[in-house]
Amino acid sequence: MKKVVLYSKRNCPLCEEAKDLLLAYQDQYGYDLKEVDIYHDDELLEKYQLMIPVVEIDGQEADYGQIEWANVSDFLK
Repeated sequence: MKKVVLYSKRNCPLCEEAKDLLLAYQDQYGYDLKEVDIYHDDELLEKYQLMIPVVEIDGQEADYGQIEWANVSDFLK
């Protein structure tokens, strides 16, 4: 099963949109989804602060910013 990580932060409309999108397709594509708040890890904050949300699939960044399902789904096939 693929592992999907959504790097996000609180009060982030793009993060909420990305989460809703990933949840909508989770059953169909069968992946584990984990959400990580970058403000709980200094390294993640430094790495992703201007990029969030970031979707990572099995260790590879699939998309960031305005998440597009077409970009994400390519990593799930």
